[in-house]
Parts: sequence; structure tokens; C-alpha cells
Amino acid sequence: MEVIYQNALNIEWQQLVMWLIGGILIYLAIRRDMEPALLLPMGFGAILVNLPMSGAVTQIYEGATEIGILNILFDSGIANELFPLLLFIGIGAMIDFEPLLSNPKLMLFGAAAQFGIFFTLSMAALLGFQMNDAASIAIIGAADGPTSIFVANYLKSQYIGPIIVAAYSYMALVPIVQPPVIRLITTKKERLIRMPYSNVKISKLTKILFPIIVTIIAGIISPRSVALIGLLMFGNLIRECGVLNSLSDTAQKVLANLITLLLGITVAASMRAEAFLNLQTLMIMGLGLIAFVFDTIGGVMFAKVLNLFVKHKINPMIGAAGISAFPMSARVINKMGLAEDKHNFLLMHAVGTNVSGQIASVIAGGLILNFFS
Repeated sequence: MEVIYQNALNIEWQQLVMWLIGGILIYLAIRRDMEPALLLPMGFGAILVNLPMSGAVTQIYEGATEIGILNILFDSGIANELFPLLLFIGIGAMIDFEPLLSNPKLMLFGAAAQFGIFFTLSMAALLGFQMNDAASIAIIGAADGPTSIFVANYLKSQYIGPIIVAAYSYMALVPIVQPPVIRLITTKKERLIRMPYSNVKISKLTKILFPIIVTIIAGIISPRSVALIGLLMFGNLIRECGVLNSLSDTAQKVLANLITLLLGITVAASMRAEAFLNLQTLMIMGLGLIAFVFDTIGGVMFAKVLNLFVKHKINPMIGAAGISAFPMSARVINKMGLAEDKHNFLLMHAVGTNVSGQIASVIAGGLILNFFS
């Protein structure tokens, strides 16, 4: 008993650093209201697993293996992709595709804003990461936590912990990361462009057929994405069918919140100091930032190029909403539009672009799996 007590007091500096990281995540969740449902359990979990002799994670003591509850949850929910797939049902139930359906060309911006994924893939490979790890790191640029988890786990990346932390941290930091990048590559005149709203009425039949058709097309183009896109669209079909309202509410609130909570605390199983504090982790965090920045640049620059050929100009800021950080990015773009002109409402255009990014990021994840699995 005395030996155990002495080991419990043997705190290393790496563990203290992880406590600090956990504290920062908790601070961002509570004080800054950045993805609190995810960052708070992640932050607390980082502290939990880095306590000396922590019983929350699997450890070997005197030749006997003690299984930790977080490792059980990790193996049951992340290692087999269960949690991210279930979360996609909830996300699908939250999404209203009407802004996209009323202006289908917004889908192009969702595709353009995935540029950061493929740029970062090249960077990670040049820095010496193995291709399965480079591809897993690149998918941080999907700006979609569940897709990052799914791809990194499917490709057996050894850096799944830092990848997940980077993906969700940068999603939460979208209001900080995107605005300076957008201002740097746009002019004030471009940011003042007003876009009229479409008066096209989307029928209920169209809303029902859309998730079915998207699933079929995505399955043909990127078969590996079917599990992700299929459950995302299944959630949306529950929302739009009109006969499963109680299930839709459950998926949006109970299911999504519960899985997000479990996901956040479970990710901590891969955040132990000895596996997390190293040069590779710092490189992954840096590459994740690069992915988000170049996603933003890709979407904005595509809109600027498109403006050379269209009569009705597009506010290039909405291109930045093509990343999959839904709905944070759309809110950021609308806020930036109002800051330039208090009568310039870009929310619906940005939302349409944002949901197209959700679809595009999942397909991009499937393409990564097709190429590298």
C-alpha cells in the first residue's frame, strides 16, 4: 500500500504540462464558450489520465494488467468508429439543406474549401510522416471531428490522439483563425458585396429525395465514404420525412449531446503525456492550422475567380464557409459581413456553403481512404 502511495506522489513535469493543457481546454470551454460540450470533457480527461497511477486508463502494476474505463470506452466507441458514426446521425438531423438547395452552385465552394486537405497531405509527407499518418493528419482540414476520427482510426494512425485534439480545437477556434485570413486576401470592396436571397421554394419531396440521391452519388464516387455520408444523410432523412419528429428531436439533442460527451472524455485515453508531448505532436498541431488556413484560402480564392465570369458578383467571404465547421464558420462570415455593412446579411448564403462543406468533407475523407487504405 505504501509503494502505491509513493508512486502516486511521483509526478513528472510532462504530467504537469498535460494538466495545463487540460486547464486551457476547460478555460476555452467555460470562459470563451468554444465547443464546451467537447472541449470541457477533453480538458478534464487530459487531467484525469495524467494523474500518477490513474485507474482511468489501462496500466500494468506488478505484472498484472488493470483495464481502465477510458480504454474500454475507446475500444468500444472510437477504435471501431461507433461514436463518430452515431454522431453523424445527430449532425444530419440538425442540418437544413434548404439554403443549399435554393442555390445549388454553393456546392462548388464546399469542394473548393477542401484544398487544405490535399495541400497539408503533401506537407506532412515532405516532413517525413508515413503516408497513412500524413493522410490522417491532412484530414484535420476537413474541419470535421467525426471524419478525422474515422479516417485516422481506419488508417491505423499512431497519432490519433493529437489528430483528434487538433481537429476539434481548431474547429472551436474558427472565429479566431478565419477572420484575419479572410481580411488578408480580400479587399473592402469585395467584403461589401451584397448578395440577393433566392425566392425559390423547396418542396418537401425534394428535401426527402436529396439525402437519398446524395448517398447514392457519393457511394458511386467514393465508396469508402458511404458509412459516413450514409448516416449523415440518414439523420437528415429522419428530419425531413415528417413522420419521425420525435426521433429527429432525439437525434438532434439527446443522441448528439450524449455521443459528444462520451467522445470528448474518451479521446483523453490517447492524451497521456508520454504519447502526447513530443515533436510530432507539435508538428501535427502546426499542420492542422495550415490545413484550416488553406481551406479558407481555397474557398475565398475560388469565389474571387468565379467573380471574373459571373454577372451577379459573389461576396468571396462566403467561400470560407465551405469548410465543414458547421455552423461556426457560417456565423463568422455573417458577423464579418455585418461588421463591414450593418445591412449586409450573408447568413443564408454562408449556411448553404457551410452545409455543402459538410458533404464535401465527408466525400474527401472517403477519397483519402480510397487512395491510402
